[in-house]
Amino acid sequence: MRAPRTTAATAALLTLAAGLLVAGPASAHSDPDRNRRLAVLEPGAVDPLIASDNVAHLASDPGQAGISGCFLPTAPLFVTSGLDSVRVWDVADPAKPALVGVLASTQFENEAMTCGERRTADGVRRFALIGVDTYQASVDDIQHVNVGGNELIVVDVTDPAAPFVASRAPATTSTHTVACTDPTNCRYAYSAGGRSDFSIIDLRDLDAPVEVDSDTKTAGVQPFASPTGGHKWSLDGAGIATHTGYEGASMWDVSSPRRPRLLATTGRAGQGTDPAYPGWNDFILHNSQRPNAERFRPNTRPSIARGNVLLVTEEDYEQTDCSLAGSFQTWWVKRLDGRPGGIVPLDKVELADLGAYPLPQGAFCSSHWFDVRPDGLVAAGFYGGGTQIIDVRNPRRITPYGHAVWGASEVWDAMWVPVYDARGRRTEARTTIVYAIDLVRGLDVYAVDVPGDGRGALPESARAERPLESAAVPLGLVSTAALGALALGRRRRRVAV
Repeated sequence: MRAPRTTAATAALLTLAAGLLVAGPASAHSDPDRNRRLAVLEPGAVDPLIASDNVAHLASDPGQAGISGCFLPTAPLFVTSGLDSVRVWDVADPAKPALVGVLASTQFENEAMTCGERRTADGVRRFALIGVDTYQASVDDIQHVNVGGNELIVVDVTDPAAPFVASRAPATTSTHTVACTDPTNCRYAYSAGGRSDFSIIDLRDLDAPVEVDSDTKTAGVQPFASPTGGHKWSLDGAGIATHTGYEGASMWDVSSPRRPRLLATTGRAGQGTDPAYPGWNDFILHNSQRPNAERFRPNTRPSIARGNVLLVTEEDYEQTDCSLAGSFQTWWVKRLDGRPGGIVPLDKVELADLGAYPLPQGAFCSSHWFDVRPDGLVAAGFYGGGTQIIDVRNPRRITPYGHAVWGASEVWDAMWVPVYDARGRRTEARTTIVYAIDLVRGLDVYAVDVPGDGRGALPESARAERPLESAAVPLGLVSTAALGALALGRRRRRVAV
């Protein structure tokens, strides 16, 4: 097991947190050969927005070079992670998120923020999990600096005004992303892992988490096997976890989180080797969701309402042709009995198919993180291709619904704000508000005209566009006019097969 190292790099990392001059697109790795120059606006210039009539921009906050975010289960709080900080927002009014707490912390990549909760004798303990992929350092935990990744960090946000690093756990596999197996009672978390394995982190003691050994008879800590390892675990409403990565997607029963049981895979099509389905995985299947999963019945006609449609983004950020660069996909979950052929392709679209991106070539225009409403409207980030609203109500025929694309933008994540009930508990329902987390722009807030809501694209509480209130000084990435260009680069980490 590799422990995080405290080295002379501490000062360099803290300087990086202040300057934030180097960043780049997300993937399962790092990439030294991939660079992009983004023009930063001249003083007085207006960043152009190309948006459909059914999407209204409500507000923005450029205070963080944003990467990922998550919502707490039993309090209307939103936690975001960026290159320089972890931030906590009050989203009781989803159209007007209010910044309430900031932890100065530089980390990369932590591109899938995970929120968890634990019930204790003193009440509910709330926290966010950071997956360290390359580096991490924070001013409240300066004696522990990570250079090299493979570590999970627990950030306590029980007091949203004072987030702090509560604990750390080194892992034997990649922690590019980490995910709770039960967000409302997060006792275990799974790592992204490598091409064929992943780590399970025991969080029962939040102040001293530790990796689970899959084989106690062999010296050292042994990871767990997965046929589709490498990127993201996603838990659905039926308690089934889907692991997306290099070889496609696999679905697991995690009711016993220390002994996950494989139920189905996406087969050769998910591996990208089936000639009948070219382009379905040119790099990785990135992340997934299965709306209404609790309604699933095997061998029924594919339908979002029936809970048998798996939604997936396929990332291929090295491809600059926006007709090939990374698709959004639907898959039919026919059965979950362990037999081959349980998950089969339905439809896929690239950014160019959505008709909302002005150029056929873009340095980064792959699909990335997304979120779905139970009714089948998806909000997805497409890097420079902006925030796309996609209609998957007919899973056999994906169609565009709306979009918002800025002149200088790098959307990593887009998510619908959940509806919280009168007691502050998150429900399965979604508002009409979308948060877009942008490496260049920070946080953008949109309202979407959703069919049947009768309200249009502007909620009553937010009729005029305005900046969000922020206690932080905006980052140089957006506010410093002297920067003529921003170089975005990645380092690819070699992953053993």
